This record gives sequence, structure tokens and C-alpha cells, in this order.
Amino acid sequence: MTFASEAVYQPSSRVAGWLVLAVASVVAIVSARSYAGSWNDGSRLATVESLVDRHSFAIDDSVFVQVPWPGDPATAAPYPHDDPLLLQYGTSDKLFINGHFYSDKSPVPAVLMAGVYQGLQWIAGVTARRQPAQFCYWLTLASSGLAYVLATWCIFQLGEPLRLSMPLRVLLTASFGGATVALPYVRQVNSHIVLLAVTSALLLCLARLAEDTRRQRRPAWPRALAVGALAGLGYTMDLGIGPALLASTLALVAYRCRSVSAVGVAALAAAPWVMAHHALNYAIGGTLQPANTVPEYFAWPGSPFNPSNLTGTWKHTLPDLLIYASGLLVGRRGFLSHNLPLILALVALTRLPWRRLAESPEILFAGVVCVMTWLVYAMTSNNYSGVCASIRWFVPLLAPGYFVLAVFLREQPDYRRDFVLLSGWGALVAASMWWKGPWMKDMVPFFLPLQAVALVSWFAYRERRGW
Repeated sequence: MTFASEAVYQPSSRVAGWLVLAVASVVAIVSARSYAGSWNDGSRLATVESLVDRHSFAIDDSVFVQVPWPGDPATAAPYPHDDPLLLQYGTSDKLFINGHFYSDKSPVPAVLMAGVYQGLQWIAGVTARRQPAQFCYWLTLASSGLAYVLATWCIFQLGEPLRLSMPLRVLLTASFGGATVALPYVRQVNSHIVLLAVTSALLLCLARLAEDTRRQRRPAWPRALAVGALAGLGYTMDLGIGPALLASTLALVAYRCRSVSAVGVAALAAAPWVMAHHALNYAIGGTLQPANTVPEYFAWPGSPFNPSNLTGTWKHTLPDLLIYASGLLVGRRGFLSHNLPLILALVALTRLPWRRLAESPEILFAGVVCVMTWLVYAMTSNNYSGVCASIRWFVPLLAPGYFVLAVFLREQPDYRRDFVLLSGWGALVAASMWWKGPWMKDMVPFFLPLQAVALVSWFAYRERRGW
């Protein structure tokens, strides 16, 4: 197993790393919004407020549920002033259980964010009801903003164990941070970009674990501990991707370390997160299955949800499944269509499996996680993840996608110009999504013409170069 580009590999540059952190931080600071823009982030923030201010997961009295009237001199509204439905009804992403409303989002991320809110109260005296703008801005920056910075930094750092040249590392990092849906999702609170940061860190740790085991440089258990903790944390954020992520991680640790103890360490590191998720879920909903898959909990007056549109159960006939599954990837909402550089990852998956590479197990890991997540949501949903930019469930899949791209561009440098071309068009799409934010109600302006020009120009270039 060899590295094709060892001749051009350059050691990590601290200056470049600090510049990546600085640029990503500026993007996060400038991007964070000072209001909740949808049911989704309103529901998450309602739980954070309730945990700190009322020491309860029940959100009945939250400012994001009982919204003050616009213009109320005593309390500002936490939603945009041009969204009358949010201002009148507040978030509808909620469950009605035993006479109280609860968020339908995973509880563990809310507990972690509540720690940030508690610190904000102690330091600055900010409360969600009195200063909703400051509350929303700082919680957005501390969750989505920090996640964007960490994810971008991890993609840059991946270049070291993958032995990439510095120009390629910078190119991949710039594309990841500026030409994908990571850019709009930094603007408001959501767990999807947080899970992207966790997945990016996990892939970085797995790449370093592989390097350590190949070179036998150090004991495997410290890396296995970090890998297990990250996989366990990812499990708590989204049960569409979490189980596949955790199972695939343990399988990869077993293959790389060839040690029962290393797998045991990884599993033990993941266990507290997994148990915390199910314990909180059971305490709130009285069920081990995700509480937001129980139709009875959505049977409250005015609820927009019913068994026909809830995610979590089989939804399709076979022909419908094929159409819907395709639409999750390409078209008006398709994930590949909104992340144009990832089109090259499909090319990579036709080339890399036939080469004997040091990273082949990690490439298989990336493919399994992506395919399993896609199939789970294709089979158990029918709403394209609601009102949002592209498919919010797939945002964490950017990390494995860019891992595959990194190896592919190292092995096939002739495709780097293709990557620059697709990233340039992707940056235009990402900039439009950033302007509107993650909770887009309409399609990206000029989306179809942009797609057509991007694909035609790429095909023309590749035809000229030869496939």
C-alpha cells in the first residue's frame, strides 16, 4: 500500500492552520443570526431556555412557544418580524405528552447547549425572554458557528495523515467551507452542522488511527477512546445516521487494531452517550424508540403532522421509493445538486475501489455510512426533510464525501482542475443559500440554469481532457 503523492507531501503548517481557524471564525461570527428562523431551531432553543430557566424539558411557557405580540414593549419576539405564522403560533416541532409540550428534537444536544446558556446568564445576565436577540445569536455562534469552525479545521488537518500537498489541503478546505451547504447551516441553530463537526473529527481520528497502526507508533487505545466517544456523541444527534455511524466505526476499529480490547475501549467510550440519549428519551416520552416517531404525540389541535408525513416508518411503494430516493440526491432539493464538488466523489467511487490504497478501509467506511443514511431516510420519509436548504439530514455526509475526494485528488491529480471548476460553481450556489439561510422556503435563485451551466462546462472540459 503506497501513497501516490508522498513526493509532494508537505508537513503541517501551523501558520496555515491558524489562518484556516481565523477565516472560519470570521465566517461564523458574521453569519450567525439573532433570531430563530423556523420551527426547527425554535424547538431546539425552547428546550434550552426551559432547561435553564424552568429546569424542565417541557416547553409550554417558552418564548418560542408562547410568542410575545410584535411591538410588545416588555418583550421582543424571537422570530423574524416578516413571518406572521411563527409570530402567531411559535414552533410546531413539538410533542404533546401527558398534558405538556416537549421538543421533538434529540435531547442530548439541548442539554449541552443549556450549559452554554447557563454560562451566558452568569456572565452577561442574558435571558431568552428579555433578550431573545442576544440569546439566539450567542447560542447560534456557540453551536453552529463553533461546529463550522471545527469541521473546517478538521478537513484541513486531514491532509496530514492523508499526506496531501499544502495547495491541495487549502483547496479542499476552501471548497468544503465555501462551496457546500455547510455555509448556510452556520447561520442558525441546528444539530446537522454540529453532527458534521463530529463526523469530521471522527474521520480525522480514524485516519490518524490507521496511520498509527500501520507504523506501530503508539498504543491504539487512546485513538480508540476518542473514536468511540465521537461516534457515541454522533449517535445522540440523529438516529438516521447515528446507528450506521457507530456500527461502522466499531467495525473499522476492529479491522485496524485487530484487538478485542481496542473495540471494547471504543464501545465503552460510546456507551455513556448512547445510554444518556435513550434514558432522556424514555424519561420524556416513555419509549425506547425515538419519541418523534410516535404518532399519538403529534395529536394536538393544529398539529401539521400525522402518520402520513412523519419520518420513521415505511412510506413508499417500490416505484415511489426509486423516484423519491433519486430526488434526495439530484434535482430541486437533491444533495449532490446543492454540493456540486461531491459529483466528483461519484467518479472517485468508480476508480478508488480498484486500487490497493492504504485508506481503502476508510473509503469503504465512508461509502457505507453515506449509503446507509441515504437508504434509511429514503425508506422512512417522504418530505425531503421539510423546509430547508437541500436535505438537512445529509449535511453530516459532507465529511465522508470530502474524505473520499481528498484521496481521489491525491491519486488522480489530473482531476484537480475539475474540482476547482465544480467548486467555483458550487460557491455561487452556496452563497445564494447563505443569503437565505438554512430554512429556505424557495429554490436557490437561478438554480436550474446554474446547474445546467456547471454540468455542461464540466463535461466539456472533461471531454477535452479525456475521461
